[in-house]
This record gives sequence, C-alpha cells and structure tokens, in this order.
Amino acid sequence: MGLDINDSEAESAGPIELVTDLSEIAAQCAASNLLDFAAQLAGLAEDLKALAARPIEPVPKLTEADDQP
Repeated sequence: MGLDINDSEAESAGPIELVTDLSEIAAQCAASNLLDFAAQLAGLAEDLKALAARPIEPVPKLTEADDQP
C-alpha cells in the first residue's frame, strides 16, 4: 500500500498532516489484518466443528498374531 501524496505535496504538508496520514494508513492496515485474522479463525472454527461431528474411532491395536505374516 503506497502513500497517496507525491513528493511536492509531502514537502508542502506539515508534520501533523503527515502523521495523520500515516496514522490513518496504519489504522487501515491494522483493520485489514484483523479482518484477515478473523476470517482465518472462522475457517478454523468450521474445521473444528466438522471434526467434532465425526465419531472418534479407536485405533485397532496389533496383537502378536497380527504381527506374524
């Protein structure tokens, strides 16, 4: 994401305007990152929900007779 102002505008803008612009950009980036993270969590929740719906099947244990060919 780039800045919307060019060099000449940056030179004429005071430090308060630049800080405000950077703060707004940082806030937008943070909001975007939070939305991405929330989407990932929602996907994980769906995966966990699907796993929880499946019955747990015991793993068959090998006996000594099963080990022999």
